[in-house]
Amino acid sequence: MKLDWHEFMSTSQERHAFVIGFCEVLCPWPPAYHDRLHWPDSVTAEHHYYLFGRGMGVIAWIIIAKIIQVLFW
Repeated sequence: MKLDWHEFMSTSQERHAFVIGFCEVLCPWPPAYHDRLHWPDSVTAEHHYYLFGRGMGVIAWIIIAKIIQVLFW
C-alpha cells in the first residue's frame, strides 16, 4: 500500500475535522461536540482526521508543558 501525500488533508471536510479535534483538546473549555448526535458532517465523515487532530492536540500540550518547564525551572 502506497501512501499518496497529495490526498492527505486535501479536502475542506478533512481539514475541518482535524481542526475541530485539535481545538477541542488544546482549548481549556469542554468540547462543543461531545455528543455524536450533534457532530458536524465533517467529523462524522472524516472521524479519523478528527482523532488525528485530538492526538496532535495532546502532543501540542506536551510540547507547551516542556517549554514552560524549561523556561521557569
